[in-house]
Amino acid sequence: MNTDNIDPAEIDKFDALAQRWWDPDGDFKALHDINPARLAYVLEHADLDRGPILDIGCGGGILTEALATAGAEVTGIDMAEKPLAVARRHADASGAQVEYLASTAEDLAQDRPSAFAAVTCLELLEHVPDYASTVRACAELAAPGATLVFSTINRHPKAYLLAVLGAEYLLNILPKGTHDYAKFIRPSELAAAVRQAGLQVEEIIGLRYNPFSRIAKLSSDVDVNYLLRAGKPKQ
Repeated sequence: MNTDNIDPAEIDKFDALAQRWWDPDGDFKALHDINPARLAYVLEHADLDRGPILDIGCGGGILTEALATAGAEVTGIDMAEKPLAVARRHADASGAQVEYLASTAEDLAQDRPSAFAAVTCLELLEHVPDYASTVRACAELAAPGATLVFSTINRHPKAYLLAVLGAEYLLNILPKGTHDYAKFIRPSELAAAVRQAGLQVEEIIGLRYNPFSRIAKLSSDVDVNYLLRAGKPKQ
């Protein structure tokens, strides 16, 4: 297995929190709160009838299972074994049909090139050593004409104030140490990596989260959280 693009400390961090993944008021409540908005965005742009969807960095399966419930044929991959075990148990209990695999995007790209009609890679890129490698693997996994959706956090002072100091230390929305500001990615940097992987940038849009109302909405403000939608050319 290719372990070059894995940070063991990141794996250990999410393994330690695995049992709390599906608690909507627990350590991952922010993921539960933003999931309706990001799910709606994926469903708006990905045609479920075109073929299977791959969710990279699926963790405990919050988005993955929601995609399956919406009718997608979906595979979720992650390298943190304990969250994957939680995802499998939750899918068994809910009846959701999901394939969960312990794999990196790079490894799966060798086994299933051009296999997926849509690829999502949400809240992962800021946790891997080489995000451009993950983007290239996403491009290899996507079928010609596929839609790809990435989401991450902008390396912007506002993101440090809100996503690190505010979310982790003041409001306790996320466990302390969840994010490393130095690993945040500017939209221009992600767009460059996407283009270098042979993909076309189709949209960059912000995701604004209100921790008090616990509602997330798409926004023109990309200073903190944002999504980048890309397409793989048909030829």
